Amino acid sequence: MWAWPSQLSSRGIIGMNRRNIRYIGRYNNRRLYPLVDDKLKTKLLAEKYGITTPALIGTVTTQFEVKHVDEMIAGHDGFVIKPAKGSGGKGILVIERVDGDAFIKPSGARLSLTDLHRHISNILSGLYSLGGTPDVAMIEALINFDEKLSEYTYEGVPDIRVIIFRGYPVMAMMRLSTAASDGKANLHQGAVGVGLDIATGTAVRGVQFDRSRLDHPDTGHELSSLLIPDWSGLLELAAGCYEMTGLGYLGTDMVIDRNLGPMLLELNARPGLAIQMANGEGLRPRLDLVEKQPEGLDVKQRVAFAQRHFARRGVLKNRSEPELAPSSLST
Repeated sequence: MWAWPSQLSSRGIIGMNRRNIRYIGRYNNRRLYPLVDDKLKTKLLAEKYGITTPALIGTVTTQFEVKHVDEMIAGHDGFVIKPAKGSGGKGILVIERVDGDAFIKPSGARLSLTDLHRHISNILSGLYSLGGTPDVAMIEALINFDEKLSEYTYEGVPDIRVIIFRGYPVMAMMRLSTAASDGKANLHQGAVGVGLDIATGTAVRGVQFDRSRLDHPDTGHELSSLLIPDWSGLLELAAGCYEMTGLGYLGTDMVIDRNLGPMLLELNARPGLAIQMANGEGLRPRLDLVEKQPEGLDVKQRVAFAQRHFARRGVLKNRSEPELAPSSLST
């Protein structure tokens, strides 16, 4: 069953037009976009502001440097290769371990050094970058995600998307990779989205392919028990990206490392709207409330405000309410 536009409006759902004009156009200065569109610039900026990110092993900027990648990754049991200007998870190659001359992906597929060279060359040529422009390949340390979350994901690292508006965390979801999504935390490819209570970091609703979901399709583990460790710390890290970038409407993608705790993966100046489907709730009431708040509150005060005013009392369950179709969010 699909929702009528009037039903979406009554539930505070915002679409792309309102997001682009009312929030992104008003609160995001375009000159600041390179800070988040380029993952390398984001990482260097995060280091300056003391925001934890995965360790940078090295970068490859020219085709000549590709042949020396083996020296760069020597001694690392696992790593991630990604384009600095990629989007939607495209071009990200995760190597879970090294077995002699073979590089093993989470799926068990074995790649050669030649395969790595080819992938990096494709990144440099702009195959995965925004607009197809020449790019830089980043090689990062592998994230050792918290073992408490292993039953909720399949061959991939689960990440947490938090929407930050004027420095306030207003809505969050966890994205769980599946076999359908090829181990990537991308909802459009079949990952499971789990809406999270801003107050506690517990699950409030699960969706896959625009339909409610109570368990993980591959592991069979129920989603209602999901609880994000160090939730307040994660929200404070995400909220601090407001000062770091100067962007008023921002998507922060976070992960939980078992040793280092919450970490920033990347930022998005044009975050998608599927987070509303995962939460079964619209963004507009929360955004309206934040717009009424005075300037000058610090990170802890903003997070405390969000946890107090955006708390959800229910737990994840099979809802009978109309589904929020992506097509409904395009206006």
